[in-house]
Amino acid sequence: MLNSFKAMFRQLLEGDDLAQNTHLSPDLAMAALLCEVSSADHAIEEQEKQAKLTLLQHLLSIEKQEASHLIALATEKVKESASLYDFTSTLRELERETRFELVKAMWSVAFADGHIDPLEDAVIRKVAELLYVDHSEFIRAKLQVTEARK
Repeated sequence: MLNSFKAMFRQLLEGDDLAQNTHLSPDLAMAALLCEVSSADHAIEEQEKQAKLTLLQHLLSIEKQEASHLIALATEKVKESASLYDFTSTLRELERETRFELVKAMWSVAFADGHIDPLEDAVIRKVAELLYVDHSEFIRAKLQVTEARK
């Protein structure tokens, strides 16, 4: 056990990534965040599934089949993930507008079934913070989604 601690400290001193994270592609990270929102309330409605597919196609300018494949991969990554940081760390370097559109897409997935669960709200709020999206932009994205359905 002492050897394990020594090895860990040696890795820290050498600057190694102790988590040994494999960096996800931005596309897969975006898909994973949409999956995180849809599963936050522990009930994935059909409307949410369709919203994820449509929004991913729009966000990434990809075909339906590719979006379906990404969602399948993302669903597995979400199950393996320890935190939202696993996905957001890849996306911090995106343009401000792209990060805003991602947060807006997350609101669209959450609101696809007609209401936003507090757990969905919490996930989106945390992602917005991790992506350095201003609170005013976070609210603007939510309002654009919810007011569009009125």
